[in-house]
Amino acid sequence: MAIRDYYEVLGVERGASDADIKKAFRRLAQQWHPDVNQDEAASQRFKEISEAYQVLSDPERRQRYDLFGSVEGGDAFSGGFAGFADIFDAFFGATAGGGAATRRGRPAAGSDLRYDLRITFEEAVLGTEKEIEFPVLGRCDTCGGSGAKPGTQATTCPQCNGRGEVRAVRQTMLGQMINVTACPRCHGEGRIVESPCETCRGEGRTERRRQLRVTIPAGIDEGHQIRLSNEGEVGRRGGPAGSLYVAVHVAPHPELKREGTELIYEANIGLAQAALGTTITVPTVEGEEDVEIRPGTQPGTEIRLRGRGVPYLRRGGQRGDLHVIVDVDVPSRLTKAQREALQAYAKATGEVVNEGSGLLERVRDKLA
Repeated sequence: MAIRDYYEVLGVERGASDADIKKAFRRLAQQWHPDVNQDEAASQRFKEISEAYQVLSDPERRQRYDLFGSVEGGDAFSGGFAGFADIFDAFFGATAGGGAATRRGRPAAGSDLRYDLRITFEEAVLGTEKEIEFPVLGRCDTCGGSGAKPGTQATTCPQCNGRGEVRAVRQTMLGQMINVTACPRCHGEGRIVESPCETCRGEGRTERRRQLRVTIPAGIDEGHQIRLSNEGEVGRRGGPAGSLYVAVHVAPHPELKREGTELIYEANIGLAQAALGTTITVPTVEGEEDVEIRPGTQPGTEIRLRGRGVPYLRRGGQRGDLHVIVDVDVPSRLTKAQREALQAYAKATGEVVNEGSGLLERVRDKLA
């Protein structure tokens, strides 16, 4: 059989270490093993990969290959492993189809659950605790989760002897092939319940409502999830519980906007307030706070209230800032007194303005 460069086959450099070669073979074997990859060329591709690994993983054979470009004896499968199925089994404990063999013979874990929790803006910033209630499959109180009728117990599956898997060995021209599948009698659990519990009907779990107190950390944001291990559904017949994921949804604040750990508040003030200065009330998550507007404040001025923003998650109480953005309102309609006052101001400063007023303004002035 014509073979490409062994280093090229495994996708490694000529100076690759033994660990790099082993890692490359493992990755390619998982991709090209015929029991995993149903492509017609998978068998041939996997044979090339296995042959390259046999040579490059053996120091003496690798040295001969580096010197002469070939291996004495002609057949790369003449030594080492009997066939590529055995190579795969040496790495993964079984051929494809048995990747979960290490987990067989044990009850499967229960399902994860999701709970959608809605909180206020202030609760998200400052943190809180919430009592939640949700339906869940919990361990059966009658049988203790075994699924067996009280006074009885599950027995070892006679077909797989408690392993939870069965192996079928077949000989091929490329060597010995081993297919590993879940035991059809016990469904991979390794045990059989002859007398099922009448309460849970052999499941080992029953549906119930559960209450749980959840701590919401300060600084959490919309879309964040809190993972609570072992708070999900329990598995069948004593299987471990899954996780509970609490998805947090935050109600918007009527006046504050959030950008990460920073809060934004847009404050509108009048012309006179901007020119002469004033004090305004600014909302914060802790309550209202007075903020001084200095004389001559310009539109777009930013006033930063340090430490009034959102706490950083996992940073020990550090908080962002509250940014007060000042916007100056320019009145679109003026009373006669207001117009006269502004005209007097313009005259004092030398600003050129339209002195006259339109018909509607004159009518409105007479009615004022």
